Parts: sequence; C-alpha cells; structure tokens
Amino acid sequence: MTRPPLNRRLAEFGTTIFAEMSALAARTGAINLGQGFPDTDGPEEIREAAVRALREGRGNQYPPGPGVPELRTAITDHQRERYGLEYDPDTEVLVTAGATEAIAAALLALVEPGDEVIALEPYYDSYAACVAMAGGTRVPVTLRPHEGSYVLDLDELRAAVTDRTRLLLLNTPHNPTGTVLTRAELTAIAELAVERDLLVVTDEVYEHLVFDGAEHVPLASLPGMRERTVTISSAGKTFSFTGWKVGWITASPELTSAVRAAKQFLTYVSAGPFQYAVAEALRLPASYFDGLRADLAAKRDLLSEGLAQAGFEVYRPSGTYFVTTDIRPLGTTDGFAFCRSLPERAGVVAIPNAVFYDHRDAGAPFVRFAFCKRTEVLEDAVSRLKRLA
Repeated sequence: MTRPPLNRRLAEFGTTIFAEMSALAARTGAINLGQGFPDTDGPEEIREAAVRALREGRGNQYPPGPGVPELRTAITDHQRERYGLEYDPDTEVLVTAGATEAIAAALLALVEPGDEVIALEPYYDSYAACVAMAGGTRVPVTLRPHEGSYVLDLDELRAAVTDRTRLLLLNTPHNPTGTVLTRAELTAIAELAVERDLLVVTDEVYEHLVFDGAEHVPLASLPGMRERTVTISSAGKTFSFTGWKVGWITASPELTSAVRAAKQFLTYVSAGPFQYAVAEALRLPASYFDGLRADLAAKRDLLSEGLAQAGFEVYRPSGTYFVTTDIRPLGTTDGFAFCRSLPERAGVVAIPNAVFYDHRDAGAPFVRFAFCKRTEVLEDAVSRLKRLA
C-alpha cells in the first residue's frame, strides 16, 4: 500500500487507554478502578421493565429514528421538572446509542473542516477523535488544580476564541477532574457564546452525580443559550446500566435536525426495548436520585481518604464518580509508567490523566480512579494501595 490503511485524521488515536488498562486488570487479577462502569446493576424494577418490553415485543424491531415516543416524552418531562426547560418531544429530542454517539453525531453535523472547537482539557478521549473525524481543529483550554480542586480560567477561555471558532465543547460535571462549573462560570461562558455567536455542545451525563451542595446548572437554561446549545445526557451513569447505551440530545428544532442528519448514518437506531425501560427510569421518585448521590458520596470519601493515606495528593471531586490524584508525593511524575506498574505493585488499576490532554506535560503527574464500585471492593483496593506508603 502506498499509504497506511488508517485515515490520517485518526492516525494519532490507537487503542484506548481504557481497553489497555482493563486488559491489564484481567491479566493480573488487579482491582479495576480505571474504566468508569459500576460493578452492580441498577434498579431491579428498571431491569424488569426491559424484560417486559422484550416479552411484549416493544422495541424488538427497529424503533423510530428519533427514539420511541415514551422515552422522548420522559426526557422532556425530566428537563421541565428538574430544570424548568421546555422541549418538544417530537422536534427537539433525539435518542442516541449512548452519549458517545451523541457527541460524534453533534460534531459531525455541526463542524466543518477548518472550524475550531474549544474543549476543556483534560477531556473525555472521544472528544478529540470526534473533532478529528469532523475535520475540525481542537483548541484545548486547560483546567488547572488550585487549592484542592480544578478551576477554569475564564480569561484563558475568552482568549482562545478566534474568528475560526465554531463551537464550545463543555462537560459539567467534569470527567476526569470532578469539577462542577458554577452558575457564575456558566453565565460567563453563556455571555461569551452569545457575544461571539458560538454553538455549544454540552455533555451533562453526570448531571445527577453532584455532591456537597454543588448545583448542576444546564447551560441551555441560561439567557440566550437555548437556541445555540445541544445538551447531551444518558442513562448509563445515572441508572448503572452502561451496557444499554441509551443517550439523548435536547436542542432547538434546527440543531436537532442537523444532529439527526448525521446520526441516521451512524447507528440509525439502537436499544429498542431498553428505551422503554429508560423512560420508566426517568420517572423514578426523587428518593432514588438522592440515594444514588448519598451512596456515591460515601464511596468517594472512602476512596479519597484511602488514597491520601497511601501518599497521593487527592483532588476531592464535587461531581462524577472519579477522583483525580497527584502522584508526585510518591516520588514520580510519569502517570503512564505509574499506572502500568500499579497492578504489580498494589493490585489496582487506574488511568493516567495525560491521555485526556493535548498538553501531555500538564497531565503527566495525575492519575484517575473510579469509585463506582461496591464498598467491599473499594475497601480491598484501599488496603492494597496502602502498600505504596
């Protein structure tokens, strides 16, 4: 062949770090705190709702392209009841194969070659790949650690916007840092988007996983943002059924139609019976969401305290189910080498944050652990990690 088989836009992306580290966990028998999936299923009544849909023949054939009406209505009811956002289930909702497809479809639909896309760094790894597939140019704005948490420099964000900037790609609550952007920060971002006439794609899959009084504020709820924002969420993180791959977007009719034009040539449709189950999940009482937060907050504290005792500097997250640590107190600055040796040294797998950065040096000494595991698993992991001390 005269050139490599892989499209040059994807040449920089190999096997994901999650696949590498999960394989390492399986090979060594280490506890996998790398990839962010729960080790227990979600509510039994929701699992039974999926079984019921299968048995009743609902969703066993191709569901409607935008998603089943029951789920689209449940999504709009959720947005109204939680955030006061009104959407039309027929023209302003699109169901996707998880949030990952929603991100891909949104960027493929809205970005043209040469457009700049600003993303908060560190960022979920699919963001960079999707920007590349769309032919865009990613422009990272780095969240930096400060007094125990990661913060956004709004002046740096404003300076990153140029005449070529098409879109802001946001994630709050933020993976991997656990930062939850405040109402004041989001208001400043909204004002910038309106001033510079920018589109915004906002990944809010951890919307229900906020702690210590932190508030999740949908960007679309702020003045001037509803008509320029594509909001993405999913069932996987909230209901602990990550394998179902049910996500969605809410946006204006024009933006929804654009994203649907790209999405129809990706999966077209997916997860038919599971869509009916997720419709029921979104109608669970407030006690479910409160219980989920309380459970994860306790697990966050358990793991964070154990990591601190093992010698890490810990950045206590305000959202998501990940905790970022600094390994420099342990005498090293290379997160990749540290994570590749950790299964043998302590029987635990983590993820090096540098994979989420364009500026690899900025992320080099940081490592991410997931705490969406059973309490006994986290207790075992903490016991093992103490070997590092």
